[in-house]
Amino acid sequence: METLKRTKIVNVLKSDDFGSKVCVKGWVRTKRGSKNVAFIALNDGSTINNIQIVADLEQINESILSRIHTGASLSVTGTLIASQGSGQKVEIAASAIEVLGEANPDEYPLQPKKHSLEFLREKAHLRFRTSTFSAVFRIRHAMAFAIHQFFNGKGFYYMHSPIITGSDAEGAGEMFQVTTLDLDKLPRNEEGKVDYSKDFFGKLTNLTVSGQLEGELAALALGEVYTFGPTFRAENSNTSRHLAEFWMIEPEMAFYDITDNMDLAEEMLKYLVQYALDNCHDDLEFLQSRLLEEEKQKPQNERSDLPLIEKLEFVTKNDFVRLSYTEAIEVLKNSKANQKGQFQYPVSWGIDLQSEHERFLVEKHYKKPVILTDYPKEIKAFYMKQNEDGKTVRAMDVLFPGIGEIIGGSQREESYEKLKARIDEMGIPEKDMWWFLETRKFGTVPHSGYGLGFERLMLFVTGMGNIRDVIPFARTPKNAEY
Repeated sequence: METLKRTKIVNVLKSDDFGSKVCVKGWVRTKRGSKNVAFIALNDGSTINNIQIVADLEQINESILSRIHTGASLSVTGTLIASQGSGQKVEIAASAIEVLGEANPDEYPLQPKKHSLEFLREKAHLRFRTSTFSAVFRIRHAMAFAIHQFFNGKGFYYMHSPIITGSDAEGAGEMFQVTTLDLDKLPRNEEGKVDYSKDFFGKLTNLTVSGQLEGELAALALGEVYTFGPTFRAENSNTSRHLAEFWMIEPEMAFYDITDNMDLAEEMLKYLVQYALDNCHDDLEFLQSRLLEEEKQKPQNERSDLPLIEKLEFVTKNDFVRLSYTEAIEVLKNSKANQKGQFQYPVSWGIDLQSEHERFLVEKHYKKPVILTDYPKEIKAFYMKQNEDGKTVRAMDVLFPGIGEIIGGSQREESYEKLKARIDEMGIPEKDMWWFLETRKFGTVPHSGYGLGFERLMLFVTGMGNIRDVIPFARTPKNAEY
């Protein structure tokens, strides 16, 4: 007898071919029942929604049903019938059930009850099975796909920038070292320092903090490129906003000035959010309902002004406000929040804006996404184009509700003399940056770029509150489990 081919649950739920035979496979979310019939909610990850399996004892042996518990995996063959209950239009009357893998109810940690996100982080190998995390990671896939689709549609080239590097793009120095040296028997030079000439690459190397510098090199030949890959920061920050390993999208564009850069960033963010609204509706609806339940537990003054889907539409339906850092400082200084001492961090020209300042501008003052430009050069990276005032650089940061900065970028300094002077001024070893400088000697052009932290985008799109909950396996201080 020919074996019936498996159909994904997402497709079964769309079908109205009642009376047809189907085979589904998945994991048990719940099982309930009466004396003569069991109702099994089965999910295979293809959708947030479960298919209900109706298992009649006249068809399914009781010894099979006794082995079925939450977490078990099943292959179910049966007839598609109209659902008697509310919530979905179809269910399956089972004619055969095979238990592919059992899950002992005394040991399986994800029983059908509410679990805290902290608990689920400790069970990251299983948390994909929950409705919340299956929704998050389906959306993560959709956003990654949409990023490639957006740039491909605009004629950009995808470039794989190196993960191992000898340069520090941000100048922060918080990098993970890569070495094959025996740490118990480190070779030393005459000065007593570690002799990296004996190391695998013959020099000190690290995990990259950014693909930007290499992206610039490609843009200065291919025109418009983007990188999308893992980046690393050895910053000892154990907060809900920091990861040691995270993903960055970094486009670099020849012949773009800062206005072109802002236009692209705004267009890209609106495209990505609209893609989520168009293609992840069921998962967003679920996450919105979850968030609304969470909001009820918070004090009134801490509740979000907008439900998740409205917050996403807030981005797609509004033009972003654009203003300079200097103008933003004046807005913050003159605000009632500042005058009443409600900011934790004082406001003055030259400060690196904190999340509370950025969110005030977006959520309270302008009530729109905001792009800030022309930051003080002292608080920005060495590669940003210097303005004529000698004090500011052509930086641009995009600020979002609930997040603060979601994109950071700039027009890049194309002048060899100015870039070299800035590298010297910041004490960056020129021997490590000779190749970067050479691009300014041979056919230099105005060019721009930015970085979008993928997990920050995911926080915004899903409404999750902790960055560890939007990446499959979080890498944080003292934590590299799984």
